[in-house]
Amino acid sequence: MHPGSPVLLETIARLRDTGVVVRDVEFLPITAETGPDDWNPALETGALLGAGVLTVAGADADRSRLVDTLARLTVDAAQFGIRPALEAISYQVVSRVDDAAAIARATGAALMLDPLHIQRGGSSIDDVAALDPDLIPVLELCDAPLRLADDGPGSADARQYEARKNRLLIGDGALPLAALLAAAPAGTPVSLEIPNERLQAELSPTEFLARNAHAARELIAHVDGGQAADPGGTTDV
Repeated sequence: MHPGSPVLLETIARLRDTGVVVRDVEFLPITAETGPDDWNPALETGALLGAGVLTVAGADADRSRLVDTLARLTVDAAQFGIRPALEAISYQVVSRVDDAAAIARATGAALMLDPLHIQRGGSSIDDVAALDPDLIPVLELCDAPLRLADDGPGSADARQYEARKNRLLIGDGALPLAALLAAAPAGTPVSLEIPNERLQAELSPTEFLARNAHAARELIAHVDGGQAADPGGTTDV
């Protein structure tokens, strides 16, 4: 998908033909070595696709350097009409929503909220409700059990596997998704991040997408119906 590549040109053509809109692109881990050579091609590609958000993760243990790098990225991204969104990821250096928010405010970046990492990283819906609405340009959704079976010391690998290959369809887990939507600013766009190895092996891509879309619409209708205060989240969706 690098600038000028055939697959990028084909993707842009298909977006034009189908009316699909790209809102955010990902994914850039900010490490000790990350710099413009890493993010400029992604920003150029994202701008060609029409994206306004680039999701990033804080993976540098040096807090001062991490803040400086993200601030530089934010300045460069603005030239492409893109704003970096820092995602608190449970197995990365920046794992909590409140910590990610402090870094975002210091650098002009936004946040990417992921209910799985909110739960696994020890954050809460109250942390989300306390955020400045301007920090939330988009909200991810997926589902999962409240607890990961082996989520103890040294369980980063288990959390990583779950996040990348074993998320549940909305309504198949116990995350407080309705409460999360209610805590976010009204009208926040919703994104689905639901990789599931088993279902993707059993279903065609179209069937898998259709099931995800249906579950998401059911949840949103539930929240719009005024039932978002239900602490059980998606249990009755």
